[in-house]
Amino acid sequence: MSFLDTCSTAQVALQTRNDTRSTNKTLHLEKQWKILQADKTVSRNLQSELNVDEIIARLLVLRNIKTFEEAKHFFRPELNQLHNPFLMKGMKEAIERIELAVSKNEKVLIYGDYDVDGTTAVSIVFGFFKQHIKNMDYYIPDRYKEGYGISFKGIDFAAENNFSLVIALDCGIKANEKIEYASSKNIDFIICDHHLPSASVPKALAVLDPKQTDCNYPYKELSGAGIGFKLIQAFSEKNNLPAENYLKYLDLVVTSIAADIVPITGENRVLAFFGLEKINANPSAGIQALLNLSLQKSLANISTLVFTLGPRINAAGRIEHGSKSVELLTCEDEIQASEFAKAINETNTQRRDLDLGITTEAIEMLENDVQVSIKRTTVLFNEHWHKGVVGIVASRLIEKYYRPTIVLTQSEGLVTGSARSVREYDVYSAIEQCGDLLEQFGGHKFAAGLALKRENVEAFKTKFETVVSASITAEQLIPKIEVDAEIEFHEITPKFLRILKQFAPHGPENMTPVFCARSVFDMGWGNVFGNNHLKLELFQKSNPNIRFQAIAYDKGDYINFFQRKIPMDIVFKIHESEYNGVTTVQLLVEDFKVSH
Repeated sequence: MSFLDTCSTAQVALQTRNDTRSTNKTLHLEKQWKILQADKTVSRNLQSELNVDEIIARLLVLRNIKTFEEAKHFFRPELNQLHNPFLMKGMKEAIERIELAVSKNEKVLIYGDYDVDGTTAVSIVFGFFKQHIKNMDYYIPDRYKEGYGISFKGIDFAAENNFSLVIALDCGIKANEKIEYASSKNIDFIICDHHLPSASVPKALAVLDPKQTDCNYPYKELSGAGIGFKLIQAFSEKNNLPAENYLKYLDLVVTSIAADIVPITGENRVLAFFGLEKINANPSAGIQALLNLSLQKSLANISTLVFTLGPRINAAGRIEHGSKSVELLTCEDEIQASEFAKAINETNTQRRDLDLGITTEAIEMLENDVQVSIKRTTVLFNEHWHKGVVGIVASRLIEKYYRPTIVLTQSEGLVTGSARSVREYDVYSAIEQCGDLLEQFGGHKFAAGLALKRENVEAFKTKFETVVSASITAEQLIPKIEVDAEIEFHEITPKFLRILKQFAPHGPENMTPVFCARSVFDMGWGNVFGNNHLKLELFQKSNPNIRFQAIAYDKGDYINFFQRKIPMDIVFKIHESEYNGVTTVQLLVEDFKVSH
């Protein structure tokens, strides 16, 4: 891979300053455009086999689609592509234990995390098994009193209420001590998790996690709800139940896939494809109620779930209690579901207000820090900030300052918080090196949670800055846009657009294609609207009759370049919108540079 820029960062920065002096406005942080490289031989072969143009073949190869058969599965997902659930280690034992619980009329508890993945997983498994198990309930831990995962309090609840089997979803793979405690109380656990195990796996009755080194399940990237789905698929197939009994939960599965940001490849792509079909044709009462509140008019896609449904489902666990989400997602009465959705929507509004207020305070703190320009990290602490939104605030600060960020607050006698990272930097490893100052921490490369004593906050800030400064490169601190292909406007044909639409659903490892076009001009009636957004009608001089409407959000400052007829390079995504039966192709511009 190589970085291809229209001109060097210094040249563009100088040009930007000169060209905007008259407007007295500052443009956005310069980004590098990373033009992805695909194997040309493989791409040419695929182009020939599929009879598509060069750019389509290139997009497929960049998504690791290299043969006719792989392309067929990619473009034509089918439910028979779902893997046999009994290929997953522990599935046989899990199903036998559940069947025993059914036959003996045991009390069964469905236990899950409080985020979208956890609450959808609980809703799927609880919703399915309540048809077969009479004595059943679910349990979502309190985010603030119990924290993430299986808790001692949850196990005590199970023991006190005579639950002899607990099915844990989206958590448990590292709960060795908790599972031992449960065993001492004669409670069996089935763990359904998708996180990376430690060297020692908990001694539960069954552990379902494809990431176990000795698990031969063909696909490793299922969400937590995806693991729960495989469990009910296995039970259905073992007991000769109609496929519809488990397929009806695909709308919840795709919601988890979108919100938990797992790769939309392989089996996840099949689940997401048919899950979206269900959402757009016949969603569950809870999902429909959320869609009604969001005033969703067009067909739902992954972005709808990430930015519209996901935050609302998450808000319950952040502000009140995750059980509210399960209450909504398992509700079968449309009127009652509507009431539950309204309550969750109000909670989400409260979450947004908290998010906005804390983000504003955090930016003010950074602007008043005289050392902010020389630091390579951001670590902020305010004891009054709400724990439920500090992770969101950390992400927003990265958008503005682009460096590893931790936002801390006071909770349950400790300082706790969330970390977020820039691309290509392992923030978890950096936190791990500060472990001597922490009470606990966990997470992965780009996001983590941590807790420490208040007296250690300043020492942690200093050590974290030292660790990151010694390990992060200047290159990693420059935001980048990955570009799939350079394209000429005349190549954006109806056939090209028809095939491009079939790349959906989009997500990690199959993101919406990003294109670069060189030397574009505005027709002359470009304007700034709303909160500094830019609307243009763009063309290239090589084909001036081929024009596209373009929108660039938060980029109104660039109007000066187009008014002065300066040729610009753009990075953009292609969007199709339909209004009154008329389909319009629109370019969503993510960045501009002066043409070299």
